[in-house]
Amino acid sequence: MTNTQQNTSNQAKKQARFNMIEQQIRTWEVLDPVVLALLDEVPRENFVAESQQGLAFADVELPIGHDQTMLSPKIEGRILQALSIKKTDKVLVIGTGSGYLTALIAKLAAHVHAVEIIPELSSLANTRLQQHHINNVSLHIADGANGYAAEAPYDVIVFTGSLQLHPIVAEQMLNIGGRMFAVVGELPIMQATLTQRISDSSYRKETIFETCLPPLENIPQSEKFAF
Repeated sequence: MTNTQQNTSNQAKKQARFNMIEQQIRTWEVLDPVVLALLDEVPRENFVAESQQGLAFADVELPIGHDQTMLSPKIEGRILQALSIKKTDKVLVIGTGSGYLTALIAKLAAHVHAVEIIPELSSLANTRLQQHHINNVSLHIADGANGYAAEAPYDVIVFTGSLQLHPIVAEQMLNIGGRMFAVVGELPIMQATLTQRISDSSYRKETIFETCLPPLENIPQSEKFAF
């Protein structure tokens, strides 16, 4: 690729990223300037396969292999805005996936522990994070459906796939004042929830929007009653 072609490609990506932020993310009530600047800073297209880079900015859940998908940009924006991650926060991400959301969070937090059940995805995410010189992430290959007790407690916990039941085990891994994002429910109705630990024994939970996400692997199942 010539320098002229490279410059044209870079300009096209810059314009596509601008359109994504203005037309998808802002219109979904993501207005935090820190979040918007971060989404502009971290190149989303570098966290997908080269053949998919043209779709990196689209309002879709992009397939990333192994029957897994990448969250849509507007959901990523809402998650970041809801959690208000601070430079002192220790964060747990359940479902590393492409590594993009982990990269965004790592730019805001002190340290991120990212758990992925599929080794190949974790390895690919590690390569991408290293390419972007993001070094405050520890990757773990494990089943995180109930959180990840080995590195608890956390200031922030993020589930990147949906759960049928509210993650009670995971919420107990929060520090007091800690926040947890989880999408809970079953099709066709799921709710994005934000839980804050208020004290040793009390939590405040609110529904922040409705959406539908593919489920995490091995999640606890709700009981089905037969009549």
